[in-house]
Amino acid sequence: MQEIFARTALTPQGWQDNVRVTIDDGGRIAAVVPGAAPGTAHVVPVLLPAPANLHSHTFQRAMAGLAERRGQAGHDSFWTWREIMYRFLDRLSPQDVQAVAAFAFMEMLEAGFCAVAEFHYLHHQPGGAPYDDIAEMSARVVAAAGETGIGLTLLPVLYRHGGADRRPLAGGQLRFGNDRDAFERLVTRAEAHVAALPGDARLGAAAHSLRAVEVDDIRAAVALRPQAPFHIHIAEQVAEVEEIRAVHGARPVAFLLGEVAVDQRWCLIHATHMEEAETRALARCGAVAGLCPITEANLGDGIFDGATFREAGGTLGVGSDSNVRISVAEELRQLEYSQRLGLRARAVLAPPGGSCGRTLYEAALAGGAQALG
Repeated sequence: MQEIFARTALTPQGWQDNVRVTIDDGGRIAAVVPGAAPGTAHVVPVLLPAPANLHSHTFQRAMAGLAERRGQAGHDSFWTWREIMYRFLDRLSPQDVQAVAAFAFMEMLEAGFCAVAEFHYLHHQPGGAPYDDIAEMSARVVAAAGETGIGLTLLPVLYRHGGADRRPLAGGQLRFGNDRDAFERLVTRAEAHVAALPGDARLGAAAHSLRAVEVDDIRAAVALRPQAPFHIHIAEQVAEVEEIRAVHGARPVAFLLGEVAVDQRWCLIHATHMEEAETRALARCGAVAGLCPITEANLGDGIFDGATFREAGGTLGVGSDSNVRISVAEELRQLEYSQRLGLRARAVLAPPGGSCGRTLYEAALAGGAQALG
């Protein structure tokens, strides 16, 4: 048994003083006792429940800064950033991926995240040939989580096409690609690796985006682990919305909700560009909106309609995505400040009389826990 004593702690009953937390040998919280004496417990001034990071691509931590030079064409965007990312990842070996993931996981723990959902699509060798173990790269992420002690929900990602028109993968995308049968083998092998981690580790699945897979692919991927978390990138960029509408005749979120039974096990990453009806429909279905405010600002994605989503009862959480900056506080601050800039108002996401900090922190706790399963 281990014990932590906090002079002040945030509990489900609110702020309480002189709180002793007992942790059993299995790593679970056994008791939370306010008004206690410290005894021999490890003493800290303030104790908070730690949120989960619901969206990360750890390998991108090593390219932070590489895309911060303006291109010769004079117009930089998400799409020009993506080309730099593709060139960068072609240099990464499995050993590199493990080292970078361990470094990023360490920084997440230092920043206050207790766990992470790794949206993992870097599967194969440069050129697209699989490793002898098709889940070699997943194993490297698992090893990094074991080394650092962070809680892990691993999300192997299905990625089949280079666009919604089903054009073939090319360049850096070749390292991402699997058909359905290969993806099923990948998930099975990844599950064997995750089994080596502590009991709070989870294996879910993900589809990269509506650009990279078809609806039947999504249904097949969801069915592989029917009770597990399922994540997807969606509606991050205006050009993406236009591409999906041109191919499918509907906006991305509206199309997905109309074709697939999206529920509480789902996390829709970004969902930046939605009309009001989509925003309210997403809130009603119970899925988590996975927001990555620092990355979304860095890439120039746009502003999520947080005010409408929260008013409609939606669940949200935050992730560090490209890991250009890893900070719980800064993700929440960027989220609130983006709303203020967009609406030219203050304290947008807090309820009447409520604290912005407390509201956003507790939202991130609930949404992150749900998204990680």
